[in-house]
Amino acid sequence: MSVALIADAHLSGPGGPAGPLVAQLEALPSQGCRRLVLMGDLFQAWVGFPSFETAEIAAVVAALRDLRRQGIEIDYVEGNRDFFLAGSPYADAFDRVALETAFTVGGVRYLAVHGDGLNDRDWQYRFWRRLSKSAPVRFVIRHTPRGLAHRAVHSTEKRLSRTNFKHRAALPEEAIRRYAERRLAEGHDVLLLGHFHEPRVWTVQGGEVRLLDAWFHSRQVEWLR
Repeated sequence: MSVALIADAHLSGPGGPAGPLVAQLEALPSQGCRRLVLMGDLFQAWVGFPSFETAEIAAVVAALRDLRRQGIEIDYVEGNRDFFLAGSPYADAFDRVALETAFTVGGVRYLAVHGDGLNDRDWQYRFWRRLSKSAPVRFVIRHTPRGLAHRAVHSTEKRLSRTNFKHRAALPEEAIRRYAERRLAEGHDVLLLGHFHEPRVWTVQGGEVRLLDAWFHSRQVEWLR
């Protein structure tokens, strides 16, 4: 089974317009893709309410729905810039929307996680992340006029970025190692992470950690075969 991976496209931000990524999505069936794992932060900010939809979101979602009609299985692993996608009008573009997904390719057991919440010492960021995706915030955003809601979402995202800055200024290798060893012990061989926008591979007790490059850097789909 060939699995395609896309991490941190940040479309409508540093990833630019959706056209190049849509073209890559449309090419996946001819490249033998059987499963697509989106590792989060597909857009600079993606809120699962129609009032927040842009032309870029509509184009990407249409391409994803077409892939599903062609039999490709699609997982969306939520990132820090994704809000309320599960159960949203976009949910039918995916087979699963979750904080993580596990799968096997060529006998290797993979666990895919976005990676923003793994640093258990970054308590301030973890607090704001949980708050920003809570049911009360969902209710408020859903019932707030569009312009004000947009400003609130982007303000929250900026706050999350500021609280997380000191932990992202340098790659938190020790936190990643602790998290990886704990999760690999559950029965996985490789931990896949996005979020850090820096491709790295290293061995830890129990297996391997792979940090995926951000699509907005590489402009490439990554593959597991």
